[in-house]
Amino acid sequence: MTQFLTFMLAPFLACLVLVGIHVYLGIHILARGVIFVDLALAQIAALGAATAILFGYELESFHAYLFSLLFTFIGALVFSLTRMRHPKIPHEAIIGITYVVAAAAIILIMSKAPHGAEHVQSLLVGSILWVSWFVVAKTAVIYMIVGIIHWILRKKFLLISFNPEQAMEQGISIRWWDFLFYAIFGFVVTSSVSIAGVLLVFTFLIVPTVFAVLFTDNLSSRLIIGWIFGTLVSMIGSVLSYILDLPTGAAIVCTFGVALLGGAGIRNFLNKKYLTGDRLGFVKKGS
Repeated sequence: MTQFLTFMLAPFLACLVLVGIHVYLGIHILARGVIFVDLALAQIAALGAATAILFGYELESFHAYLFSLLFTFIGALVFSLTRMRHPKIPHEAIIGITYVVAAAAIILIMSKAPHGAEHVQSLLVGSILWVSWFVVAKTAVIYMIVGIIHWILRKKFLLISFNPEQAMEQGISIRWWDFLFYAIFGFVVTSSVSIAGVLLVFTFLIVPTVFAVLFTDNLSSRLIIGWIFGTLVSMIGSVLSYILDLPTGAAIVCTFGVALLGGAGIRNFLNKKYLTGDRLGFVKKGS
C-alpha cells in the first residue's frame, strides 16, 4: 500500500485536478455540439510542442509550452471565426479537418526529429505517471484561476453555449465571446496536454459529461455526477495500471470507456423498466 501511494498519489491527484476543470468545460462543449474541439485544440497544442522540438527545445521545457500556447491561441481564433449562424459547412467538419491536418503535421515534423516515435507517443498518452508534486500544485492554481474567471463570466458563457440565438438577439458579440472561451479553453488544454497527453485530456473532457447526461438534464447535477464519476474511474484506472503494470494514461482512458459503456447499459435498463412499469400502470387504469 505504501509503495502504491508513493508511485500513484501524485498522478491520481493530477487526474482529480484535470477532472475538476474539464468536466465543467465538457458541459459547454457538449451544449455547443463541437465534441471534437478539445481533441483538435489538444492536437494543435501537441503540434506546437512538436515544432518546439524541431527547433531544438525539450518537450518538457518552458519554450515548448509557449509554442503550444501560441498554436492553441491561433486555433482558438480560427474556431471562433469559423462559427456561423447558418453554416453550409458544419463547424464540426472544420474542427475535424483541423485535427487531421495537425495530426499529420506532427507525424511529418517528428519524422525529422531525433527519437520522433517516442515523442509522438508522449504527446498522445502523456507521462502522467511521472508528474511532480510541483506541477500538480501549479496546475491546480492555474485551473482555480480559470474557474474563477468562468464563474465571473458564467452568464455570458452559458448563454452563448446553451442559447446562442438569444445571445444574438441581445446584441452580444458571439465571435468575441467565442474567442475568449476558446482562448481560455486552449490555455487549459495546453497545460493539460503537457501532463496527460491528447487522449486522456479528451477523455476527461467528454466521457464524464456524457455519462452525466445519461442520467440528468440539470446543469448542477451533471457537474456533480461528472466529478464523482471522473474521480472514481480515475482511481480505478490508476489502481489497474499499477496492479497490471500498464501505461497509466492508456489504462485510465480504457477504464473510462468501459465505465461509460456500463453506464449506458444501466440507463437502458432503467428506461426499459420505466416503460414496462408505465405500460402496466396504463393497463390497470384501462381495465
